[in-house]
Amino acid sequence: MTALNDLADRYVDELAMLDPCLAAAMGIAGQEERLTDFGPQAAHARTELARRTLKAVNDTPVAGDAERVAAAVLRERLATEVALADADAYGTLLDTMDGPIQRVRQAVGLLDQGSDTVWDALLARLRAVPGTLAGLHESLEAARRGGQVAPYRQVARNARECRDMRRYLAGLPAGHNHGVLRGVLDEAAAAANEALTGFAAYLSEELAADAPELDALGGDRYQLGVREFLGTRLDLEETYTWGWDELSRVRREMAEAAAQIAPGEPVPAVLAALDRNPRYQVTGTAAFRDWIQELADHAIADLGGTHFAIPEPLRRIDCRIAPTNGPAFYLAPSEDLSRPGTVWWPLTDPDAPIPTWTVPSTMFHEGVPGHHLQLGVTTLNVATLNRFQRLSCELHQGHCEGWGLYAERLMDELGYFADPAYRLGMLAGGQQMRAARVVLDIGLHLRLPIPAGTGFHEGERWTPQLGRAFLTEHCGLGPPGFVEFEIDRYLGRPGQALAYKLGEKVWLEAREAARRRDGAAFDLKRFHHHALNLGPMGLDLLRAELTRADHAR
Repeated sequence: MTALNDLADRYVDELAMLDPCLAAAMGIAGQEERLTDFGPQAAHARTELARRTLKAVNDTPVAGDAERVAAAVLRERLATEVALADADAYGTLLDTMDGPIQRVRQAVGLLDQGSDTVWDALLARLRAVPGTLAGLHESLEAARRGGQVAPYRQVARNARECRDMRRYLAGLPAGHNHGVLRGVLDEAAAAANEALTGFAAYLSEELAADAPELDALGGDRYQLGVREFLGTRLDLEETYTWGWDELSRVRREMAEAAAQIAPGEPVPAVLAALDRNPRYQVTGTAAFRDWIQELADHAIADLGGTHFAIPEPLRRIDCRIAPTNGPAFYLAPSEDLSRPGTVWWPLTDPDAPIPTWTVPSTMFHEGVPGHHLQLGVTTLNVATLNRFQRLSCELHQGHCEGWGLYAERLMDELGYFADPAYRLGMLAGGQQMRAARVVLDIGLHLRLPIPAGTGFHEGERWTPQLGRAFLTEHCGLGPPGFVEFEIDRYLGRPGQALAYKLGEKVWLEAREAARRRDGAAFDLKRFHHHALNLGPMGLDLLRAELTRADHAR
């Protein structure tokens, strides 16, 4: 144990104590019976922890390459946390994807493990919901007194999500056989739901009255989001132009793939026909779960030992059907491996035929060689990564989601989308959406004009209404409510939507730089092994580390 690693371990322990909901998402064990206090004093304590630890990192000597990288990763993250706090970027504390309401919902849901549920922990978290919401209410009121209120869109979405969470909690105790605890679980769920009802009413009837209609946050706040999620600084107008170019490239490739399936037919007609094609359908929840499990197992068997070294604990992914709507997502194994790596897949209508032509690319993104391999290798790498590095993937979205999208592109390069329907699914469901996100995320927050030559409301400045029309026209593949959710998501998390495409871009550019550097000696498996063993980090640091000459061998 070095001084730096000891410092990183202490920071993880203190962070978990101060933010149990984040600890749950990061897979940190030991806080299962608690929820995060979202009150003002607790938020201040988390900021002071970051400030104090940053000073300690700067005062701690490092020895060797691994410690140099570890210190840089921790320093970058802590400095970003301090910068966000100093700018009061989280004063409103609402987000439509990863805010307090969503984190409470996730923290409770992670304990819902059927017959394996630890009921005492679940009971404790249910009982903590009213107090957690009271602290959040106090912080939102303090921000309102200071003239800060989240945009109306975020307030309204969070009120709806409180109601959605109530439906989930109402059915939670009845869904399991838990004997003598049934009565107290019912009481705790009822109390939690009463608190959620009151909080939803506060949002929709009180806070919404002061919520501004304008969603755009402007360039300064947006650059903070880029720093938070990507670990870099961007020329935003240049990146906006690149997003349009990338979207055009992807749409040309989509037209080529669609022509292989139905020559002469327009792309939207081909997509609609694939949705109806029985060859690309599975009926029933159990059958679909088995189908994605088989897909995940097959990818591991194929890639392990050939293109990747896949450790034994990662040779199984637990594929599950998510209890609520939203995008498919992956949850890394906990640090003690008691929770396996899990892909959660939502089904809008489990009784209807489920289209599968877009599924393989998503499974490769979430499973192997995507997040399951990336985050699993990181979790297991106790030899060269300290505890913060192993558990902080959640905090480095550009690295994490960039790798997931890179994994989709890699599987295309390796021939896993030989069926043009599956390749079209990868392009339409992954590449097109992520390129459109670059355009929309920057365009909406900076209220930029739509360029000439795009064929879409040229010269007009972006609004949420234009964003909805744009997504419906370009990426209308999702379930009902998908487009609205996406717009709310972009406007609630400035910069996060860039993580996929900008992260993929860095991975691809770094691989090409390594290929040019090594020439005939370049080995793709070795490149991936080295890259994943570096652990998560911001994109500027990732680019620098992957192109260092002394890592050529």
